[in-house]
Amino acid sequence: MYEWVKVAHIVSVISWMVGFLYLPRLMVYHHESSIGSDTSETFKIMERRLLKAIMTPAMIATWVFGLWLMILIQAWGEAWFISKLFLVLILTAFHGMAVKWVREFADDKRDRSQKFFRIVNEIPAVIMIAIVILVVVKPF
Repeated sequence: MYEWVKVAHIVSVISWMVGFLYLPRLMVYHHESSIGSDTSETFKIMERRLLKAIMTPAMIATWVFGLWLMILIQAWGEAWFISKLFLVLILTAFHGMAVKWVREFADDKRDRSQKFFRIVNEIPAVIMIAIVILVVVKPF
């Protein structure tokens, strides 16, 4: 059973990360479009669907399967796991910020620059690299 839970967790994480890497990029392009244009309205649909149909279910599945794995391998007392959990909490907070940004774009609010979304696009990738190192290398 452990292997199947691990597979489900990895697939969930990959799906969540795909959303993290794509959503801010959509926002960069959305920012370039004129408010009220067909292009802007299309980006609103794409952002909402990515968030609701892929990212949020993937985040929930990541948590469910991750906690299940934690129980199966009894990792809650391991330093590497506590560090990983902290980083996953940061990604979850980041997900909450993404929800806020999608709502702002849906309301045609563009208070942040394209540069902001270009920079934000990199943060989940850096956190993901740190998590993979923690899980594979278990440096402490």
